[in-house]
Amino acid sequence: MRLSPPEFWQRDGLLPTLLTPFGWVFGAAGTLRRRVVRPFAPGVPVICVGNLVLGGAGKTPIAIDLAERLSARGAHPHLLTRGYGGVLAGPVRVDPARHGARDVGDEPLLLARAAPTWVARERHRGAAAAVAAGARALVLDDGFQNPGLAHDLGILVVDGRIGFGNRRILPAGPLRESVRAGLARADAIVLMGEDERNLAPQLGGGPLLRARLAPGAAAPPLRGREFVAFAGISDPDKFFSFLRAEGARLATTRRFPDHQPYDEAMLAPLIREAKQRHVRLITTEKDLVRVPQVLRGEITAFPVTVHWQDEAELSRLLSDVVERALHHG
Repeated sequence: MRLSPPEFWQRDGLLPTLLTPFGWVFGAAGTLRRRVVRPFAPGVPVICVGNLVLGGAGKTPIAIDLAERLSARGAHPHLLTRGYGGVLAGPVRVDPARHGARDVGDEPLLLARAAPTWVARERHRGAAAAVAAGARALVLDDGFQNPGLAHDLGILVVDGRIGFGNRRILPAGPLRESVRAGLARADAIVLMGEDERNLAPQLGGGPLLRARLAPGAAAPPLRGREFVAFAGISDPDKFFSFLRAEGARLATTRRFPDHQPYDEAMLAPLIREAKQRHVRLITTEKDLVRVPQVLRGEITAFPVTVHWQDEAELSRLLSDVVERALHHG
């Protein structure tokens, strides 16, 4: 279970200042590791979808979208992830009929719907297993700071609502590395959602793509309907705001820590309240895979997809990966 990010990560103050030297050590260790580790090149193109902060920025929906686009162009991609929250170290190919969130984590179960997906704590071993199984391209969900696997296209996802918080490195702030260092290594930036912090001018001179989350094809109608909502993701309020923007009325909202495993006792009060109000209980697809199977019929999952502002620029970025993947085949 991952705890919710502390509030002081979003502002300056005494505690972030006191913790800043530890952030310098953390950042220096990461820089040193990237300088001395020789990345493994799997022989097929690798797209890494990462971010600079701890927590969600929309990486997984983007990784899914990219894998689907590569598949449509005949590139035969496989997805690769660390499998946070699962007990299997891998490399193991995710089988939704056999694996649950406790085995491989929640995000791999969503990724596996789009393309063959591998969980591996050591990403280079996962990449080798995927290539041996027929992958012509790899899409890495997270791992931008991990030097163990060579990236052909590094895409950083930036949440326009959260940005970089107080711009300090862990544990003083949410950053995994300095903003300047991360942006310098990125091949492209995706700014997700509204740019509430005026980040666009700060994101360098490389390709900047704009995207937002939108209801998925199987999303139920929300406008005018009332729900009891819960979420155990890095920013539950973003999900609740999304539902309201789509026209839902939320009678109650309940926040859980990111990657929270659910059990019947934990969800019973919410299910009871929804029944008393004669409304549905609603959550994210990522949360639903952590709900006991016996309770899933009581809950509506709201799927999301990525809507790109500039499809032509995205296609241009992917063209070299597609060409190399087809040549490999």
